[in-house]
Amino acid sequence: MKVRQARFVESSPSHRDGWSLPEIALTGRSNVGKSSLINALLGRKNLAKTSSTPGKTQLINRFCIDESWHLIDLPGYGWARVSQRRRVAWRSMVQRYLSQSKQLILVLLLIDSRRTPQALDLEFAGWLQRHTVPFQLVFTKGDKISTNVLNRHIHLFADALQGVPGHSPLGECVATSSKTRLGLETLGKTIGAKLAAFLDSQ
Repeated sequence: MKVRQARFVESSPSHRDGWSLPEIALTGRSNVGKSSLINALLGRKNLAKTSSTPGKTQLINRFCIDESWHLIDLPGYGWARVSQRRRVAWRSMVQRYLSQSKQLILVLLLIDSRRTPQALDLEFAGWLQRHTVPFQLVFTKGDKISTNVLNRHIHLFADALQGVPGHSPLGECVATSSKTRLGLETLGKTIGAKLAAFLDSQ
């Protein structure tokens, strides 16, 4: 996937209609590496602001790519250093967007590859499945562990997801690294194929 132009469009506290371009959204646990992956995938250094502080993204951030599609950066979930009320508000905001956006064609659900299956990740994957939201599992920070451990964690996640209500067979998973660019070409092809299929259906 070659990106010629990428620009920030807006930050919004809620979903709103009116956009006509197809949308690819990213979500995952706080500090899973969303901003770093966005910058690496699009070939930009500081398009998405990175931070060592979990919970940096608190709004729905929209980026326009080559004036042909939108990349949506959603707030991360599971950050403990905010009030329960704020966590519930963030969750509601994300779920409203995911269930209401008419232009959404794919969600990239980011999973920290260094961790064994986490309840919040499994719960969110189950929610996406129950609401028939198309998603791709993307395992981040793949450069920080061995290939054997990475593959074991992916299989553990697949096995754990079997017991989640709404489960459907796990499709292809992509292991990535923003530093070494592991898996970014594969992920770019997945996005390109989804965009092409969307345009063919119009």
